[in-house]
Amino acid sequence: MNEEKKFLSIEQFNNKLEKWQGKKIKISKVELNDLDEVFLVLDQITYDKETRRLDDYVPLYSIELHGSGLIETDFGEQPLPEAEYEVPLNSQTLFEFEDDVFIISTDRGAYKIELAE
Repeated sequence: MNEEKKFLSIEQFNNKLEKWQGKKIKISKVELNDLDEVFLVLDQITYDKETRRLDDYVPLYSIELHGSGLIETDFGEQPLPEAEYEVPLNSQTLFEFEDDVFIISTDRGAYKIELAE
């Protein structure tokens, strides 16, 4: 059954994503025609506010997906440098959910989060 594409509030997004804790997820990021893929066993979801920003490159808000994982690189799989993956947020961020796939669209890029096989 196909679910209709649905825009979510951050609270709805969080409630749906929390149901995936303990499961392996795949995060695909497209930014400036570059694709990065991360596989992560999702342990916890937290949100951060950076109050000591020096420029606009450091996001004011971010979602932190905690867990152990691997990042796909041109040289094969490498462990994540830290046990978390950060998604920057801003006031223009859109949260979508369609067919068991989350899409987070920001001014920097798009992030797709789905259950990994």
